[in-house]
Amino acid sequence: MRFRSDPSQLRGAITPLVTPFHDDGALDLESVGRLVDWQLEHGSHGISVGGSTGEPAAQSVAERIEVMRAAARAVGDRVPFLPGSGTARLDETLELTAAAEALGADAVLVITPFYARPTQEGLYHWYATVAREFPELPIVIYNVPVRAAVDIAPATVARLAREHANIVGIKETTRDFEHVSHVLNLCGPDFLAYSGIELLCYPMLALGGAGHLSCVANFAPRPVAQLYDEFAAGRHEEARRLHYELHPLVELAFLETNPAPVKWAMAELGLLPSSHARAPLAPLSTQSRERARGLLAESAHVPASVAAR
Repeated sequence: MRFRSDPSQLRGAITPLVTPFHDDGALDLESVGRLVDWQLEHGSHGISVGGSTGEPAAQSVAERIEVMRAAARAVGDRVPFLPGSGTARLDETLELTAAAEALGADAVLVITPFYARPTQEGLYHWYATVAREFPELPIVIYNVPVRAAVDIAPATVARLAREHANIVGIKETTRDFEHVSHVLNLCGPDFLAYSGIELLCYPMLALGGAGHLSCVANFAPRPVAQLYDEFAAGRHEEARRLHYELHPLVELAFLETNPAPVKWAMAELGLLPSSHARAPLAPLSTQSRERARGLLAESAHVPASVAAR
């Protein structure tokens, strides 16, 4: 938790890790630690579990805590650890957030409560409750309207940030690029904004973003991290080149619903023993697998240590 006291350090390419399962659907906790080590060897600046790529809605609260524990143990204090701790229920969100805090998380990502479609006032009270319960824990709002069916307004984000010092940022998984611009304008340049949309990682940095959580980093962490490193070093042309070079891998990741294509790619590259994604996700179709193989072959960014296997 060495980064918890200084949220300004929570920057860079933070990998939203998949949740590994065995072929029978049971948790594969051994692979969690191995994947974390591999991510850090290849330049990732932080680790997250329990986000959309981690299939949280297909797991029990107890399973999510087990994944958090395995990841926290593997991460240690090497890089920031930002697990997702939100659900559609407040009691579960508080339980998961308490577990994350106890396990040493540097911050938590709390998704907008999905399905219920609360008003902005409802969203305000939801996040204010979490913030009051955990005053020493940095909280990052996770805005993902395509999955949650609700969009937290910039004015609501600003109200929360103004009234609760531990609400320190937002993960924007929305193609409404004006949204983050309004958030940063209202909240100020110290508010942490992360892109959760792969092809907005580069432009988010140009607006003053703190980094990104890209599912592509699960199987190509180095170029995703390098994009941030190049931009932060002022080498914007290099960052822009990487942005375009990552296009084939972004296409691969969303051939079907994430994370099914990501897990397929990881198994294909020898990073996972199983590509299993829990129902209602289905295995990647034959047509998508054929296209995915072509996209892997097209990319210059398949990790050499994997390609050589």
